[in-house]
Amino acid sequence: MVTEQDRNYMALALSLAERGRGTTSPNPMVGAVIVHGGVVVGQGWHERVGYEHAEVAAIREAGGNARGATLYVTMEPCCHHGKTPPCSDAVANSGITRVVAAMTDPNPLVCGGGFAYLRLGGIEIESGVLEDRAMKLNEAYLKHIRTGTPFLTLKLAVTLDGRIAARDGSSRWITGPEAHKRVHRMRAWSDAVMVGAGTVAADDPLLTVREVEGKNPVRIILDARLRTPPDARVYDRVPQNVQKHFGGPGGGAIVFAEDSADPARVEALKRGGVEVVNVDAPGGRVDLNEVMKVLGGRGMTSVLCEGGRAVASSILLGRIADRLAFFIAPKIIGDGLDAVGDIGIGSMGRALVLRDPEIEVLGKDVLVAGYPVYR
Repeated sequence: MVTEQDRNYMALALSLAERGRGTTSPNPMVGAVIVHGGVVVGQGWHERVGYEHAEVAAIREAGGNARGATLYVTMEPCCHHGKTPPCSDAVANSGITRVVAAMTDPNPLVCGGGFAYLRLGGIEIESGVLEDRAMKLNEAYLKHIRTGTPFLTLKLAVTLDGRIAARDGSSRWITGPEAHKRVHRMRAWSDAVMVGAGTVAADDPLLTVREVEGKNPVRIILDARLRTPPDARVYDRVPQNVQKHFGGPGGGAIVFAEDSADPARVEALKRGGVEVVNVDAPGGRVDLNEVMKVLGGRGMTSVLCEGGRAVASSILLGRIADRLAFFIAPKIIGDGLDAVGDIGIGSMGRALVLRDPEIEVLGKDVLVAGYPVYR
């Protein structure tokens, strides 16, 4: 039987899991709390890939107090050997007698196997406690496990009249410092940040994390015909905190181009440490579905798109975005560049709507975010 106390301890475990945001991919964020006699005797969370898992950290802190205790964990303990041994073994050997979990791990290597193993050892299992919160926390991991592709967030900064640039092409700065800081945090939480060739040409962005602490994401450039110059700032080599298996050799930037891209330009980019990946590019635009499959195949679970009008329109038209984040500034510029072009909607009755919208004030700007409902 699940009690209110169980929910409170699970809420604590979820808050611990949140500390791993941006550092655990492609693993999930997991938190664990061990309670014995109404007292918390051990806590832990998965800090980063290759480090001990949350359950193991909590058991280590609890020591002998784990015997006869209850473990609260935000996801089913794993039962397979990866970069670390199975957590289910550690739980079974600790003397814990009850496990309360938020959700089952959908990874085929686990998916109920961890619970089954613990039940065979006589441990009581309760699952589904604060499940909705746990699933939202790990929405990127869940999508990647189920589809093999990353969770894509489309971010745009717009004026009140829906412009992303003025008539002269200028777009800096639409939003203020609080919004900028939030975007940098979103970058730090993402495996990759993606833009199109037009954004590189117009803004020459770095796409690194600067205003908050955190790792730099891999930088993805959609450039079918390799129009961006090799000396663009986005191609600068990034600090060593980029996970090596994501980017090219020593780099951290990946360009997606069509098969017929100029070999000389390909070679120039490669000499600078940039990886060039060839994909289909019908009509001169890279196939975004193919891009997502490539990134997912490399273990990337989350991508933040900061592209302009063309990329945003392609993403929405192709129904690829999992979440939208619009930063709206209290400015009106009239004639300028629309945030989104034709996405195949001809009437208000077919408008794209957001599920579970969230609205937050950031300084003078407003962030509206939610999950698009594709009809």
